[in-house]
Amino acid sequence: MPFQAARQFSTTSAATQLVKAPIQVFGIEGRYATALYSAAVKQKKLEAVEKDLVQLNASLKKFPRLGELLKNPTLSRQLKKDAIGSMLKEQKAVDLTSNFLDLLTENNRLKMVDGVINAFKTIMAAHRGEVICEVTSAKPLDEAARKDLEVALKGFLKPGQNIKLTLKTDPAIIGGLVVSIGDRFVDMSIGTKIKRYTAALKTAV
Repeated sequence: MPFQAARQFSTTSAATQLVKAPIQVFGIEGRYATALYSAAVKQKKLEAVEKDLVQLNASLKKFPRLGELLKNPTLSRQLKKDAIGSMLKEQKAVDLTSNFLDLLTENNRLKMVDGVINAFKTIMAAHRGEVICEVTSAKPLDEAARKDLEVALKGFLKPGQNIKLTLKTDPAIIGGLVVSIGDRFVDMSIGTKIKRYTAALKTAV
């Protein structure tokens, strides 16, 4: 892509030139997402870019073969660029989003697109004062249990923050809950307790 366009997402410039993200996200995916956030803030296109990435993420899930194509190391970058460009054009993505995906293609990072999108979502959630929380139970929680859970989780929040709660089920945990809130993780599942107890017994024998 043109040098001038690539500079929009540069992470090697002076730190003062970057708009600081409301939360730090780690790894290569985090660096790309942070650079995109900075560029989107400067161009006042945060909501537009977020909408584009949400649509792209939905398309990749709907058409898994497209995702496989983008991550295939044997295919040319131009073929990948044409494929992703066609999809972005169809969904009428803003130039900033298109340029960013071009950059990922040129740097051979399209295989990380899912991680970059998730990292950007995390940044945007923090930008809105949302704290992402995922709770896994052995079976679906009823309405009363969900309300009690939400009240308990609010105790972890700072003033001005609100919970963005996702509930999942996994029979393997047997009972109890596995809670991930912000950067905290609490495993209160019966399944994990049984594993620890079994491991302790083996050590004692």
